[in-house]
Amino acid sequence: MRLFDVQGIEILTPRDKLFDFVRDPRNLPRWAHAFKSADHDRARLETPSGAVEVVLHTDADPEAGTVDWRIEFSDKSVAVAQSRVTETTRGTCIYSFVLHAPPVPLEQIEGALEQQRATLRQELSTLKSLMES
Repeated sequence: MRLFDVQGIEILTPRDKLFDFVRDPRNLPRWAHAFKSADHDRARLETPSGAVEVVLHTDADPEAGTVDWRIEFSDKSVAVAQSRVTETTRGTCIYSFVLHAPPVPLEQIEGALEQQRATLRQELSTLKSLMES
């Protein structure tokens, strides 16, 4: 059983522009479907189970191009995701995203991760559209 998925997308935009957009949690609702609102401390997510308020930590390293998130739920469960913006020699960027299985019971992980993988593909496409327009 897989417990993670890695996806990436090539985006025609300067590295700094993409990194600055991704690192700002207030932009999450513009491209990450579950986020209905977010700031530097908290977020509101819409999940299949309903709306939930979470604590959101964003750790961004401009030199490495990494943007990592830690989401803490009220039941003390934690979800994490890591991403990276890398520059190519073609004048584009590759945005890669590590999706971890959600904090659900083991028997639900495979289905939940598969659903999140499909959502992530759509989100990366949305991000590409936003950055290239």
